[in-house]
Amino acid sequence: MASQNQPRGAFIVLEGADRAGKSTQCQMLVEHLTAKGVAAELWRFPDRTTAVGKMINSYLTSQSEIDDAAVHLLFSANRWEKREELLRKLHAGTTLVVDRYAYSGVAFTAAKGLPGLDRAWCMAPDAGLPAPDAVFFLSLTVEAAEARGGYGEERYEKAEFQRKVLDQFAAMRSSSWRMIDASQPIDAMQRQLREQAAVVVARCQRGTEAVGKLWESGAVGGAPLTQLNQ
Repeated sequence: MASQNQPRGAFIVLEGADRAGKSTQCQMLVEHLTAKGVAAELWRFPDRTTAVGKMINSYLTSQSEIDDAAVHLLFSANRWEKREELLRKLHAGTTLVVDRYAYSGVAFTAAKGLPGLDRAWCMAPDAGLPAPDAVFFLSLTVEAAEARGGYGEERYEKAEFQRKVLDQFAAMRSSSWRMIDASQPIDAMQRQLREQAAVVVARCQRGTEAVGKLWESGAVGGAPLTQLNQ
């Protein structure tokens, strides 16, 4: 990890249930930052272009079946295989705006309610990954999400399951998360994201803190694994 007082890019994550508008908002935010002269890139997890990502894509589009524990570990492996590049980008001064991260992985697997796959088990494989500098959670009811175009095209887009996913997100959420009402017009959401992202980017450019590690005490993004109520 980089030492403190080293200017770097910001690691910004957008989370939320399906159809909350994360992809649109991520793209708009990256375009805004770039226009402001900030080196910025849009990342998505899972990254479906890697070897692991292609297996995940096949599963998500219901072209293949994979054991629930195994597919959870694949999602985690997909994040780990991008870790070195992610850190290199941040330390080179590039801000990363990331569509989903480990929180989605935990929420979607734990929501299945399967024996042995509780929230603590789901969090463990991602412990030690880079922690984001900010988590923006796009909050939207399941009913509102169902009314949006394309809902139901992928494996997990079922109303009852999505409610369980939202419950898992709520259990992980810490006071550091920024909540964004995703029922607002797109431009209103984007204004809020730009204002809050500007503060995070400026803080990282000042080099006031190093990149943290996921689930560790003091890191942005959620309670430490050791303090989690299972």
